[in-house]
Amino acid sequence: MSLLDRERAAVLVVDVQEGFRSYATFDAVAAACGRLVEGARILGVPVIATAQYPKGLGPVAPEVGLDGEAPVEKTVFSAARAEGFDLGGRDQALICGIETHVCVWQTASDLLDRGVEVHVARDAVTSRTGENRRLGLDRMAGAGAVVTSVETALFELLGEAGGPEFKTVQGLVK
Repeated sequence: MSLLDRERAAVLVVDVQEGFRSYATFDAVAAACGRLVEGARILGVPVIATAQYPKGLGPVAPEVGLDGEAPVEKTVFSAARAEGFDLGGRDQALICGIETHVCVWQTASDLLDRGVEVHVARDAVTSRTGENRRLGLDRMAGAGAVVTSVETALFELLGEAGGPEFKTVQGLVK
């Protein structure tokens, strides 16, 4: 595995939807996903968002900051199997979202099987229970994904200090 590279990476936001708002960790995870999205935009990294059965689980939470972009709607658990899903030729995926042990895990597994280097932001994923969150993270790490954090990932994508991008990204994680 290598460091995240803004020329190779895409940020993938999996199913951070209103239907999960009752989860105790939802607000923190939605905000963390929003920081990843904002940082990706600053650094020119593409962002792909998905929505699992939006008729039942509702829209993507506004905290994610899609700015009117339409998510890839899906009924399959793995985003990688959804009609219209495309990493745009990127060979690294930085994943965040809900639920760690279902859609995030299955997406990571499929991407790893396709030869994509997967990084998952530990502080930007959740499940209904802590045990299921831990299970999903353990399975992804065991399958070869890099478990990281929002701050670590953003600074890897940034690559160096100095300049306007540095100050802006630094402001996101403070």
